[in-house]
Amino acid sequence: QLWLLRVTARRRRSTSHSSVDSAEVKKFQLLAHKWWDEEGEYSALHAMNDIRVPFIRDTLLSMSSNYHLGSPLAGVKVLDVGCGGGLLSEPLGRLGASVTGIDPLEANIRTADQHKSFDPVLAKRIQYKPSSLEEIVEESMETFDVIVASEVVEHVADLDLFIECCSRVLKPEGSLFITTINKTQLSYVLGIVVAEKLLGIVPSGTHEWEKFVPPEVLEHLLESNGFAVKAVQGMLYNPLWGTWSWVGSKSINYAVHAVKARGQPSPGEGLQELEQPSAGAAV
Repeated sequence: QLWLLRVTARRRRSTSHSSVDSAEVKKFQLLAHKWWDEEGEYSALHAMNDIRVPFIRDTLLSMSSNYHLGSPLAGVKVLDVGCGGGLLSEPLGRLGASVTGIDPLEANIRTADQHKSFDPVLAKRIQYKPSSLEEIVEESMETFDVIVASEVVEHVADLDLFIECCSRVLKPEGSLFITTINKTQLSYVLGIVVAEKLLGIVPSGTHEWEKFVPPEVLEHLLESNGFAVKAVQGMLYNPLWGTWSWVGSKSINYAVHAVKARGQPSPGEGLQELEQPSAGAAV
């Protein structure tokens, strides 16, 4: 009976709560048409592709014996959560992956769809949906080989629900890639005061320091939801050169690679036992 109550409570929570923060969605609404302006508000995200795409590609290739010349990620099903205008979906599609990009903001999806349509190859490999992560869970149980959530978790309202949903839609031994911002005094100064208020690298109000996620907190949530954390790597943006690099310090930005354990209970059975305090909504 206790088990049944937990299952029922979990199902109620999954239908009545969302990881999407409506206030965060409103922030991005005004910039939905600017995703592909490489010199505009999203220039730092464009530049991040120079390190995050090889990080994803090389990590996956190191885990597989299958290599397709010219299309190294052929046959890999990727879910890009909070895909925005498709800045990360498109290069992954060019590497051969079959990509599903989801975003709760329909204007972002329209921008992503329009840009993808210029390339017939990408039009076949990428599909976009105006959706939150938890809205596709039931139809996508253990569907994806890879999930990418780049610059997303610092915008969600319920991080535990978000990570749990990642576990549900990811295949056993599938990979989860996250990039985000640490919660330190330095990240406040550089990520908000300098980047937003002084240099305007990102629009003012984009981030809330209170929602930044320390790596140890993220690692704990991942492990609690059946993931094995394989790598946590510091990242640094140089605003003068507009470039990103890997660094030893994780005090500002960092990337995580985690793998879903094969021995995890199937969704609807044991995952509901990982009950965590609820909170509410993702971008």
